[in-house]
Amino acid sequence: MDVKHRAVKLSVHPSRGLVDDKFVIVVQSVPPGVQLTVHAFHRCEGGHGWEAFAHYVSDAGGSVNVSQHASMGGTYSGVEQMGLLWSLRPVPGSKPGLRLKKMNVQTPMEFTISVHLGYRTEGFMDQVALASQVVERWYMAPGVRRIPVTKDKLSATLFLPSGPGPFPAILDLWGASQLVEYRAALLASRGFASLALDYLTPKITQDTSNTMENSYFEKAFGFLQQHPQVLANCIAMLGLSFGCSITLRMLAYSDVVKPTCAVCISGTHVQPIIAKQEDIFSFYKQYSDKIQVNEKNQKIMKMMLLPITSDPTLKVDVGRVQCPLLLVVGEDDQNLPSSESAVDMKEMMERAGNSHLLTILSFPDTGHLIEPPYSPHTEASSFRSIITQQKTTALWGGQCVAHAYAQEDSWKKMLAFFHHHLYAAHYSPPASRLTAKF
Repeated sequence: MDVKHRAVKLSVHPSRGLVDDKFVIVVQSVPPGVQLTVHAFHRCEGGHGWEAFAHYVSDAGGSVNVSQHASMGGTYSGVEQMGLLWSLRPVPGSKPGLRLKKMNVQTPMEFTISVHLGYRTEGFMDQVALASQVVERWYMAPGVRRIPVTKDKLSATLFLPSGPGPFPAILDLWGASQLVEYRAALLASRGFASLALDYLTPKITQDTSNTMENSYFEKAFGFLQQHPQVLANCIAMLGLSFGCSITLRMLAYSDVVKPTCAVCISGTHVQPIIAKQEDIFSFYKQYSDKIQVNEKNQKIMKMMLLPITSDPTLKVDVGRVQCPLLLVVGEDDQNLPSSESAVDMKEMMERAGNSHLLTILSFPDTGHLIEPPYSPHTEASSFRSIITQQKTTALWGGQCVAHAYAQEDSWKKMLAFFHHHLYAAHYSPPASRLTAKF
């Protein structure tokens, strides 16, 4: 019988879930040995289309199970259960420099999964699929509460897990960008009260043209300590990129910010320590002549801070860190010398006698933007710098398959790190706080 006239069945289970949950894609009711293309499409909030696809051959029973069968080609190869998400890329003809990130965490990301006859590589939107299904992936689990925060001139969003609490908490700092909520929302979905803090674009910053002082981060930490649904002695810090600089600075020098543990992703300890926050960017700018530009006009920023300085006034004294610290490092990070910095921080902590507090997760062929699992790998992207207000294209680095593995593995180990130091050290959380139900 002609495949086109069969009632081909496609199932994606679960069809609704968190973005870090895996799903199973199964195609059935196909003759054995038929070449098929399984395709994923997503239209982001900015209106841009993203797609991934893989080629399969139906088995003797006339089916394809993406979690068990190997892709013969496409945007990924081999047995990759979530390859249709982490290998997403802009559709042909899209403008260069795009990056996929969720803006409104109160709505799902919708993906259309479809199956097509033959090995297809393009023109999917012009073809009639044999079968298709829309699936939803969420950053906010049912019951998670999103609460804007403006107290004490803070610009932040608090996410509280479902249930009465109190909960361990995480102060979440991104890099040199506007307020980013999706990681904090996902952490709340996994049982942690999470405060996503905007520290470069609040009104006070724009009015004074200065970045936030240490007191701003101390107020944010104090806000969590005083919140009735937060365990005051179970608060962690999480930083990515420039957020790591802030996190390490607080760990070493603040008399107020005393977290139970901390995680730094793709960051460095190199910064002038006797200076105001805005002076850190001035420090970076003076080395801008060391920035390299590749043949695609993408900027390689990491060279600004290499080699790692030996001047103790120009790097955080991590020997002063007094809580467990997890460093997540991409060895192909082209934006910051995170790998080289991790080596230097380890040596500094060994000399200070506190290296027992340090754990390093280092991933080969992994770039700067280490995101939650199954996020598409972004090798480079364009953005307008909050610091210079100029549009630039940065090379982040990484290879797609290795980077995808690093995101999945580091997320799993980061959650385990937080659970061990924030939950397990005090009490075991109910299973309902750790598993979202849709």
